[in-house]
Amino acid sequence: MTTSSRGARIPAVLVLEDGRSFRGSAYGAVGETLGEAVFSTGMTGYQETLTDPSYHRQVVVMTAPHIGNTGVNDEDPESKKIWVAGYVVRDPARTPSNWRSVRTLDEELSAQGVVGISGIDTRALTRHLRERGAMRVGIFSGDAIADEASLLARVRQAPAMKGADLSAEVATTEPYVVPAIGEKRFTVAAIDLGIKGMTPQRMAERGIEVHVLPADASPEDVYAVGPDGVFFSNGPGDPAAAEGPVTLMRSVLERRTPLFGICFGNQILGRALGFGTFKLKYGHRGINQPVQDRATGKVEVTAHNHGFAVDAPLDAPSDTPYGRAEVSHVCLNDDVVEGLRLLDRPAFSVQYHPEAAAGPHDAAYLFDRFVELMRDNKHHTPEDQRA
Repeated sequence: MTTSSRGARIPAVLVLEDGRSFRGSAYGAVGETLGEAVFSTGMTGYQETLTDPSYHRQVVVMTAPHIGNTGVNDEDPESKKIWVAGYVVRDPARTPSNWRSVRTLDEELSAQGVVGISGIDTRALTRHLRERGAMRVGIFSGDAIADEASLLARVRQAPAMKGADLSAEVATTEPYVVPAIGEKRFTVAAIDLGIKGMTPQRMAERGIEVHVLPADASPEDVYAVGPDGVFFSNGPGDPAAAEGPVTLMRSVLERRTPLFGICFGNQILGRALGFGTFKLKYGHRGINQPVQDRATGKVEVTAHNHGFAVDAPLDAPSDTPYGRAEVSHVCLNDDVVEGLRLLDRPAFSVQYHPEAAAGPHDAAYLFDRFVELMRDNKHHTPEDQRA
């Protein structure tokens, strides 16, 4: 059970599964929450981070020390609710200052029952996670605080992220349509694995009518909308557990329909091509991650949120059941695969977020690349695609 922390300094404690703990004050709702501790390096965009479905079951530690200074508005959420399991900040803003702000971040967290903690050394916590890796964590405040041995036992009983199949928990249960803005040029079937609201918006701006489908959509569901292309979204969980989306993607690849995937969709493409995936030590999260497009050599500053990655060779194209595939983008911090491209079929993906909400807009051209792929494949008939 949770209550509000507003108007009082209520004690709180954060307990990691390796036994390290931090004491501070409740921020947002008061009570108990469990999840995977991860950190985000973005200095802004906290509202978009909180409402990103990819953060489902994760407790987000903000590395920027001052959070909440622009308050909360009703225009920037990426979904209908806050998805993070918990929130960790060092110095919450006492008073928001922004002309669009309609309430404080503390009020929003409280209203949605999100348990958080403030006043702890987030730099020390981040360094700990970088050295030890992302791990299970609990935040306990108010009456939920007990002796640390009991709290540690609670944390260690929480489910791990590895092996978790979570897309269906965050995806839409009913299809819906985001209409094209201006003249309609293409129709896209978008598989919702945890899609952010700005993603279909970016496609709609390019004349695409987007049919957003549930995570468990079948090939019949996809092709019933007459798609010129198929999109696989971001989302939470372990790609190794996502059998349904992998099967669906293979069906799309067999029909040679233009395909674009981002984040979780990139990992699904990797699995569909026969590559493995693995869990990163602490992941990439934030809006300042450097990625190189290997075709052009251009370096983009990009928005990330992923704890898993594709295990594919960087040095040469690979043979797959759907032709040759190559790694198109890499992270300059650690050489993690950040993009895949098929050389013999119209399919590509990136590990980061080109819709960039919040974040830099360096990668917005990828939606244009998807448009070009669909335009170049317009001559294929439905019979060709079923062959």
